Amino acid sequence: MLSGPFLLGPMEPHHPITPPPELVRQWMYESNDSDRIIPQVAAFAAQWGADQELEACVELLKADGYKGKAIDLRNARRPKPPSLKEQAIKDLDDLEVNLKDFGMGFVPIANLRKALEALPND
Repeated sequence: MLSGPFLLGPMEPHHPITPPPELVRQWMYESNDSDRIIPQVAAFAAQWGADQELEACVELLKADGYKGKAIDLRNARRPKPPSLKEQAIKDLDDLEVNLKDFGMGFVPIANLRKALEALPND
């Protein structure tokens, strides 16, 4: 396993999307399998770098007066995961289809659906 100054030594010259050593240490700590630590840290680093690049693009668009396009860009590149409500409604849809496919006939899930749909969107 590689550690110490090899991975955490000086990173000169410091490029704006070079992750700070503290962040690399955090990723190494979060990697729980010593055989896979380098690929995991590389994956964390790639995601971090992509996030830095995306935010730079968003800020540039905003500075040029394209705030709406900046928001569209961020939403397209980093879509929010579905809310618990959305996941539950999809699960209910899947359950309904599966029950019909297995000949279970009518299952009274309409009240569950109404209750889920009445919940606020988070």
